[in-house]
Amino acid sequence: MQNQSLTANPSSWVVQHAPLIRKGGQILDLACGNGRHAIWLARQGYQVEAVDRDAQAVKGMQGMDNINVIVADVEAGEWPVTNQRYDGVVISRYLYRPLLGTLAKILNPGGVLIYETFMVGNERYGKPSNPDYLLLPDELLSFYATLLKINSFEQGEEHHPRPTVMQRICATKDS
Repeated sequence: MQNQSLTANPSSWVVQHAPLIRKGGQILDLACGNGRHAIWLARQGYQVEAVDRDAQAVKGMQGMDNINVIVADVEAGEWPVTNQRYDGVVISRYLYRPLLGTLAKILNPGGVLIYETFMVGNERYGKPSNPDYLLLPDELLSFYATLLKINSFEQGEEHHPRPTVMQRICATKDS
């Protein structure tokens, strides 16, 4: 039986905006966890670098077509990307503010950032509840408005599959 997280559905936000990324392009899935997005993107024909600090979490993706697994703790300064540029960067349910500017810089011209994570208000529903891991209202929009072209932005409370408060952005680097 396959690990359920390997077959978990990708976020509808990622599915909706992934077609904006150049067909067959190089994508960074940062803090990929068990790989629900990396696997889905690889199956769509993208070349994915799946980065996470948890070697056990990424183990199931080892040897999969179109996926290069990298174990690195970016918060400890183990940034695995040197001069690499990407056609897309995908982040879901992860926030480390010192990397926000870097994410825009590593996009190729025309590259797409697809980002979604928790925001203030989520503490009412459980974890994460630490303000270090919760975006402020309009934080992604304010941060990226001068760096990238905003394609779509949303924030607020949702109740499916469980109650959370999320913020999402899809933005493109000028060509």
